[in-house]
Parts: sequence; structure tokens; C-alpha cells
Amino acid sequence: DAGVRAVTVDDVATQLAYADKVVIVPGYGLAAAQAQHELAKLAQLLEDQRIDVSYAIHPVAGRMPGHMDVLLAEANVPYPLLKELDEINPEFPQADIALVVGANDVTNPAARRADNAVSGMPILDVDKAKSVVVIKRSMAHGYAGIDNELYTNPKTGMLFTDAKKGLTDLTTAIRTLVG
Repeated sequence: DAGVRAVTVDDVATQLAYADKVVIVPGYGLAAAQAQHELAKLAQLLEDQRIDVSYAIHPVAGRMPGHMDVLLAEANVPYPLLKELDEINPEFPQADIALVVGANDVTNPAARRADNAVSGMPILDVDKAKSVVVIKRSMAHGYAGIDNELYTNPKTGMLFTDAKKGLTDLTTAIRTLVG
């Protein structure tokens, strides 16, 4: 796809290891891969490096309202780190990285324009972060069936992999970097 920038695990690990603020955006792909425990391990590693980590929770991410809260609670992610749309959106411009894990329609900037399948839907403003990394297996559409414009944004890097494998590989690579 034109304008899509694929990145490697090492690229992303380096970005994460040197970030001050990371906002994690979990979605259906995280649930499908059952990768919530791997995500929690990665977040804990970042926090151990004194990186400010929070989770952007879209009310309809996943297959039902509250799906992400349940998954992350299962992985013992501290509840105060989970932030709803209205609370987290103003934080994206300060985030060095928005790490999108299998979320699609809830991050699509097309929602801000009229005349498309996601028009008017409240979205997470991930495109306002300094850098965006999307972990996704392919360029497949989300539920709305349209291209996600975030994926062709010049500041977005696409890490094409399964969420569980990608998160495990990132954790390993960051541990190697930080010693």
C-alpha cells in the first residue's frame, strides 16, 4: 500500500525504550490474540524504566462495551492507568508514542469528516501523538469496512505481526536494550 511504512521490532523497541510518555491503545486484535498478559508485561517493563504509561480505552473497542477493561483487569493492569476517551484524548499530543495494538475503527481520523462509515464516531486521537506504532497482522479493514487513514500517516509505523508475538518480541528487544 502506498504511504504505508513498515517497521521492525528493533525500530519500535528503540522508540519505546527512549520515550518519556507512551499511550497504549488496545483493540479487538489484542483480544483475538489473547495478548493482554504480554501487553501488561511490556507496559510494566516500560514503567520500570520510568516511562509514563497509560491505556486509552475506547468504550466500544473489542466486541462489546467494557471488553478492554475486562481483558486488562485479567492481566492485572492497574485500573488507574485505564483512561476513557475524554480523559486520554488531551494527552495524545504529549505522548512520544501511541502504541496501537489491534485497534482499527476507533483510531480512524476519517471519523472527523462527513460521508464515510465512521463519520461522527468518537475516536481516540492517536494521530496527535508525536509518533504512532500500530501492531496489526495485515492491512485488513475493521468492522466499518473502510481504510484507516492513520495507517498511511507519515508518522505511523506498521509492525505487521500477531499481537502476542509482537508484544513478546518487543519486551525481549527492550530488555536487551536497557540491560
